[in-house]
Amino acid sequence: MARREVFVNIYEQVTGWRFVLIFLLLIIGAAVLYYFNQLGQQVEDREKKYASLYAAGIGFTIQENGKDCQYTYVQEMLEANETVPMIIVLNGVPSEYSQNIPELEDKKKKWTAEDKMDFKYKMVAAMGQEHPPIQFVVGRDIGYVYYSNSVVVKQLRYFPYILLATFLVFGSMAYIAYSSSRKAEQNRVWVGLAKETAHQLGTPISALMAWVEVLRSNPDFDTSIGDEMEKDVKRLETITTRFSNIGSVPQMSQETLPEMVEQSLKYLERRISTKVKVHFESRIPAETRVEVNRHLFEWVIENLCKNAVDAMSGKGELFVSLMPLTKSRIAIDIRDTGKGITPANLRKIFKPGFSTKKRGWGLGLTLAKRIIENYHDGKLFVKETQTDKGTTFRIVLHEA
Repeated sequence: MARREVFVNIYEQVTGWRFVLIFLLLIIGAAVLYYFNQLGQQVEDREKKYASLYAAGIGFTIQENGKDCQYTYVQEMLEANETVPMIIVLNGVPSEYSQNIPELEDKKKKWTAEDKMDFKYKMVAAMGQEHPPIQFVVGRDIGYVYYSNSVVVKQLRYFPYILLATFLVFGSMAYIAYSSSRKAEQNRVWVGLAKETAHQLGTPISALMAWVEVLRSNPDFDTSIGDEMEKDVKRLETITTRFSNIGSVPQMSQETLPEMVEQSLKYLERRISTKVKVHFESRIPAETRVEVNRHLFEWVIENLCKNAVDAMSGKGELFVSLMPLTKSRIAIDIRDTGKGITPANLRKIFKPGFSTKKRGWGLGLTLAKRIIENYHDGKLFVKETQTDKGTTFRIVLHEA
């Protein structure tokens, strides 16, 4: 019991660290977005000042136009803006003054006066939605400078999202690689444990078989006892074979499915609580065959049935049904009348180390799912479950 608790706690600690890491990444992501947002706002404020200076400069230029004065400094100030797109509107009409608008500066483009004015009106409308225009006064005329963010500001707005998306992609790839490596390591541990168990069982089983023969040589020995002992020894041999097959490519053979399942249930029925009533129903032809490793498949059936008996606390009804799904697929439903599975546990029942029992390593359903899906190209899942009404596990196999 203590060992299982330590085993489960290891996985809980790993899950806890995962949430801490996700929380830290969220904080870093928020900090990156905040920093670039502040940086973009500063550049945007600076460009607004450029626009204000531009408005003042344009007003001065228009006012002094035609006069004998020097305003070279103002011209240099106006020409210094190489990034912020701007259009001057005088008395509600876009003027010839514009800056950093590639379409208007493209000499290869042949504009008609009407097309050019329509384009300016569209640009002014778009700029007005982006920023309020800056007003300036020239005599009795009122002008406005319409402007939009430069390419630099727009890049600063989108860059953090691109950066975070890149980190997310590479982080996801790293996490997938780590998870795959961790699962592979777990699988090696389970496989090694199973094979070592099979190896350790081999010697005492051979010794037990020899001792049975020694006992049979005694004339006073009850042969019926010897027969039962041989059955148990053969059972141990079957268990050893199952463990040795885990992690290796199992040898498959075509077996009659109804007969195989029924035999497994008969074996279990004599070894489970007499308060559990077992029902078997087959809706498929008696000669239906599937390609399986018999030792491993029988172990899956027994494991699911034993879990069902445990869920009913040794009292209830167990229903095992075989039914056709499609032309080539067969379903095996194992239903109990136990306590059901909670939604929280439903997501974890196939994970290594998870168990609601006081004893056990929590590997039964994990290995059962692996045997069905990896070795038999089938499916094992919880078809339905209701609290205090029972659970139905479904196995889906392909007909041979």
